[in-house]
Amino acid sequence: MSAIWASLFTPLGALLGGLAAFTSFYVVYWWSAVTKSTPRESSLELGTGFVTNFFDTLGIGSFAPTTAIFKFFKLVPDRLIPGTLNVGHTLPTITQAFIYTLVIEVDITTLVLMIGAAVLGAWLGAGIVAGWPKRNIQIGMGGALLVAAALFTWRNLGGGAADEGTLGLTGLKLALGLAGNFALGALMTLGIGLYAPCMILIGLLGMKATVAFPIMMGSCAFLMPISSTKFVQKKAYELRPALALGIGGIPAVLIAALIVKDMDITTVRWLVVGVVVIAATMMLRSAAKGE
Repeated sequence: MSAIWASLFTPLGALLGGLAAFTSFYVVYWWSAVTKSTPRESSLELGTGFVTNFFDTLGIGSFAPTTAIFKFFKLVPDRLIPGTLNVGHTLPTITQAFIYTLVIEVDITTLVLMIGAAVLGAWLGAGIVAGWPKRNIQIGMGGALLVAAALFTWRNLGGGAADEGTLGLTGLKLALGLAGNFALGALMTLGIGLYAPCMILIGLLGMKATVAFPIMMGSCAFLMPISSTKFVQKKAYELRPALALGIGGIPAVLIAALIVKDMDITTVRWLVVGVVVIAATMMLRSAAKGE
């Protein structure tokens, strides 16, 4: 506990203080939208928030599985899925970031710069995606889901970060890392998710596997409030499912991070690959038929 308090008066503490400020701004902004409606979350929507964020905390990622569930059960119109994902998963992701940034060692300069690159990418990407018509969203998300399935497959086959490696980046590798995280931040607003590709990026750059957790979770925690406000502003999201993702997701994060902590999720990843491929096919068929 004393170590945690000491960390508050460091560059890391300043980063977490900034995250707290971002969180406060987001909660106030979104709450003004929530109080204008009286949504009643269904058990399926709450369960989706719990299950996807539980495995998200363990490194699976939540966007692709949530998109598949939304598509299968027709919970959210296709055009509103990217916004609903970003808005709904924001608070659970921020919870993850606070936990993992405190407990996993990483070079603070690398962490801050990687987060900044992802935030800039998301800020630019959200402004574009929030105004897209439905067919563009269907095609974009269908392609994004196929990319996610390929990344899950590569991770399952042993690709990605290793147990040994550096805690930070310098020089050309840092530049490549920033460019990569910028692109991932932009793509995240479309629903591709940042976790799996970020883990692979970290591995390719020679960093330690565990370092991916504070980088990917910190990146998402900072970029999602920014991108989400654009979706809320343009009403490009579905309120009830988004609220359910947050309500169901936060306790799932705490259980996974503080109680379960680690488990073999290879089988889950293979299951996600199959489900995501089916959802991608459905999304692209809808676009082809003009549904």
